[in-house]
Amino acid sequence: MAKKDLNQLAKFITEQATNENTEKPAKNEAAVALGRLGGLKGGKARYNSLTPERRKEIAVFASQARWNKPKNEE
Repeated sequence: MAKKDLNQLAKFITEQATNENTEKPAKNEAAVALGRLGGLKGGKARYNSLTPERRKEIAVFASQARWNKPKNEE
């Protein structure tokens, strides 16, 4: 038996034992479209609202955060 089959069996047994259905409810398509619309606008709107100096400050801060990360020691 493949691992996926065992996981599906465990899910089925759990649902039967608890009388629960673990399926996710369907998403409201209108809400999804509205959220996506706002998400698409957000980055451009923020970029346009920042001054070039502030954008540079953010970029420098992000660069320092990337380069100052501790190395993974494995």
